[in-house]
Amino acid sequence: MKLHELTSSGHKGKKRIGRGGKRGTTSGRGTKGQRSRAGRRIRPAFRDLLIRLPKRRGFRNKPKSDKPFVVQLGDLLRAVKKIGNGAHVVIDATFLRSAKLVPMKHRGEIKVLGKSEAGAAFVLKGIKASESVKAAIEKAGGTISK
Repeated sequence: MKLHELTSSGHKGKKRIGRGGKRGTTSGRGTKGQRSRAGRRIRPAFRDLLIRLPKRRGFRNKPKSDKPFVVQLGDLLRAVKKIGNGAHVVIDATFLRSAKLVPMKHRGEIKVLGKSEAGAAFVLKGIKASESVKAAIEKAGGTISK
């Protein structure tokens, strides 16, 4: 018989441990410990890592829409008084940026809030306003346009 004439006798099966038989009392499992017991199950190391991480209590997803940038009516009146002309001043996003009431890079919505009285008549253009601010501006003779 030569080496190239040899044929394989097939695949040797997996050793089935713990089935009784001629292995004696331990049946090929070794002695004692978790691995030798029936129904043994080693807990995965990943599970222990997960347990050590803190829970994220109070987690909320980000809102779908951005909150508007808030400008107080009192700050707005101070900016109008600096201009000093008696005619109707048109207040829009570019005016608020030039008056440094809104950051230059802000491109979202702007809303005017506050409870003080509007001392000057001006026109709000493209800026949201609360109900109390609308009433104060209209009382002073100004208007709000979209």
